[in-house]
Amino acid sequence: MDFLQIGVVLALVVILAIPMAKYLTNVYSLEITKQDSMFGKIERVIFKLSGIDTNDMRWQQYAKALLLSNLVMFIISYIIIRFQGVLPGNPSKIDSMEPLLAFNTAASFLTNTNLQHYSGESGLSYLSQMAVIIFLMFTTPATGLSLCLAFFRGLTNQRSIGNFYVDLIRSITRVLLPLSILIGLVLVSQGVPQTLNPTAIATTLEGATQNIARGPVAALESIKHIGTNGGGFFGGNSAHPFENPNGFTNVLEILSMFLIPAALPLTFGYMARNKKQGWILFSAMGLMLLVFLSITYINEKNGNPALEKIGLSQENGSMEGKEVRFGIAQSALFTSVTTAATTGSVNNMHDTLTPLGGMAPLAMMMLNCVFGGDGVGTVNILMYSVMAVFLAGLMVGRTPEFLGKKIEGKEMKLIAIAILLHPLIILVPSAIALATQLGSSAISNPGFHGISQVVYEFTSSAANNGSGFEGLGDNTPFWNISTGLVMLFGRYFSMIAMIAVAGSLLAKKRVPETIGTFKTDNSTFLVILLATVLIIGALTFFPVIALGPVAEWLTIR
Repeated sequence: MDFLQIGVVLALVVILAIPMAKYLTNVYSLEITKQDSMFGKIERVIFKLSGIDTNDMRWQQYAKALLLSNLVMFIISYIIIRFQGVLPGNPSKIDSMEPLLAFNTAASFLTNTNLQHYSGESGLSYLSQMAVIIFLMFTTPATGLSLCLAFFRGLTNQRSIGNFYVDLIRSITRVLLPLSILIGLVLVSQGVPQTLNPTAIATTLEGATQNIARGPVAALESIKHIGTNGGGFFGGNSAHPFENPNGFTNVLEILSMFLIPAALPLTFGYMARNKKQGWILFSAMGLMLLVFLSITYINEKNGNPALEKIGLSQENGSMEGKEVRFGIAQSALFTSVTTAATTGSVNNMHDTLTPLGGMAPLAMMMLNCVFGGDGVGTVNILMYSVMAVFLAGLMVGRTPEFLGKKIEGKEMKLIAIAILLHPLIILVPSAIALATQLGSSAISNPGFHGISQVVYEFTSSAANNGSGFEGLGDNTPFWNISTGLVMLFGRYFSMIAMIAVAGSLLAKKRVPETIGTFKTDNSTFLVILLATVLIIGALTFFPVIALGPVAEWLTIR
């Protein structure tokens, strides 16, 4: 029954991804499409009121527009949450957020990470939830999608990389907003609250008083998953019954967070006029997901040997930290999808996963290309694709080419920077945290599991995921500053590098295909791509994986 549940959900993802990919191809087309008659008038009003020039941009202009718009959003968001205690829209009288936590929160939601060092229902006012959190949940995935499609255009020989502001607005009006409204209404029908009334006060059967937090939950919950955001209205996130009431909403949330990331590699195939190329990328990511999902499911289903030794039955698997209404299968699937798609929402507590069950989501964030978030994951797998082509070209003594574009030193330097930066901003701060009292004092479970807690926190931050091993006491100056910086570095340095690569490839003339051209749309390239991803990931992260989850697993056997 478990395999049937998982199989049906994954099959639905594939079925829905195909029409979604075609739709996204039209959304980001540089030509006039039928969608312009539906959304064009609204978008033109927005462009006129905002003073936006809709002409094509050079890559430098695209990068500048992306960074400046995000900087303005960061400043506004920081001010609102910093002074929410004296601003309107605060019926529950929640205090203003202290400076370093406000910095971490603004950086977290700006970077599509949604790492939370606070509890949503008690840390933010309704104004902050709507004007900061929900607002950024629309604009940050829209930013990621815009970057992704600009990169696609550079690789597929479009006339330009486009216009950032046009891509940003289209991402919201044509993709994120319609889907979030639809999913939000379905969630409301299943009992997810959507209200501006203050915290409800109820009297229990014993006569005690109980405060029941509520608010505009459905609106946040829908874009939280469609935008691969992940931040919860409540501290329990999608394990809370107000965010995720039943099995149907659990499947809906899995499909929501997986829909756009699964569709993007196929979108690339459509834009490249080579469907096989899109399916090769999809297959590479899909195979990696199946392997890591199997690791999590098998280990959680087999139970925790440490709990079994003290007499706790593991007949139904390791149910510690999991909701009975979801069980092992839906918990393992949610865990795998939320880290594969870098969403970060959770329907069970990752800190209570078995050592190897927790290793799998950690490894997917380390690789950061197993589908990934809205836009970013597909860009990462394309980076690895270019690297695989480059390595294959070196081995046979030919100039590497990808989709008719020569891959030369400039592109490889930028891609190498982006790939190497990811482990650097994970391993260096992890080492500092473990070696000093500033970071190690937050560890709730010293030893091998403590290493996993620390590494997971920085990996989640660098991968813009946001989930955590929540046994870590992370609301401290050290953790708020360090993870805030890691989130910003992980987001924007790679973005700039990728836009530069797109601009460089777009300027190159297409090389005609010859009998000696290395094909990238067949099973041979699929194997080479997987080997490139796994070898680089294994060489980089295996030592810390061995010190954390693997060592912990060996001690509880």
